[in-house]
Amino acid sequence: MSKLRILYVSSEVDPFLNTSKIADFVRALPTAMQERGMEIRILVPRFGSINERKNRLHEVVRLSGITIPMGDEEKPLTIKVASIPAAKLQVYFIDNEDYFQRKYVLTDKDDAFYADNHERAIFFCKGALETVIKLGWSPDVIHCNDWMASLVPLYISTYYRSHPIFKDSKTIFSPHNSGFDFTFSSDDLNEKVKIGDMDDSGLSSLQTADYAAFIKIGAEFADKIVSLENADNTRIQSIIDEFQDKTFQNIADNDLDFFEKAYIELAGN
Repeated sequence: MSKLRILYVSSEVDPFLNTSKIADFVRALPTAMQERGMEIRILVPRFGSINERKNRLHEVVRLSGITIPMGDEEKPLTIKVASIPAAKLQVYFIDNEDYFQRKYVLTDKDDAFYADNHERAIFFCKGALETVIKLGWSPDVIHCNDWMASLVPLYISTYYRSHPIFKDSKTIFSPHNSGFDFTFSSDDLNEKVKIGDMDDSGLSSLQTADYAAFIKIGAEFADKIVSLENADNTRIQSIIDEFQDKTFQNIADNDLDFFEKAYIELAGN
């Protein structure tokens, strides 16, 4: 029997970047699942605060040449890779000069939220899936963590639903407690999110163009939602309450038996 393939998509992972509990979660859980015999890949943005030399990131030349549609523009994608030596885990970094080569992560030096963070999330999600296609690696389960990865279930359910790499992939969405108070331009958000022949009819969850919109779109299109104990947030709870039929509530971060069983059952459906 072939190994179960699990792809983790996240805004950060320790030790490369650690600004929240997400980084610890996406370090510990994949490590544990690999020890239980699963094949793991992790994809994160290559934020400018990640030291490439210290962390030994290098560009994957064979994966070069990809461009990502962003509204009327095409943005070049650079893919870099590094490993977590202690865990023997490969981490792929999604990079673009316009979006990620900044000194700070989501806010500037004055702690102002970047107005194009929605574009950065969209580019990251599209770029992550194109990277997997380039790798020729078909994930059984894609575990998407928080708002920056929330568009992956949408794309898997629509644009990529018949793609040979993703046709059997299932998605899990885990919102974390990393909310923000900022509203994007709803028109710009919708136009940048679209890919292929996607139209506005499937994007109603993004109407508010804020943090809640990203959580709702992730919850709507994911096959399963896993609400973690560390994500005790009223904004999150009010959204996922709409999807109780596919939600696991208040799961402990270290409940490894739960996650192993959830991955196996979801991949088998």
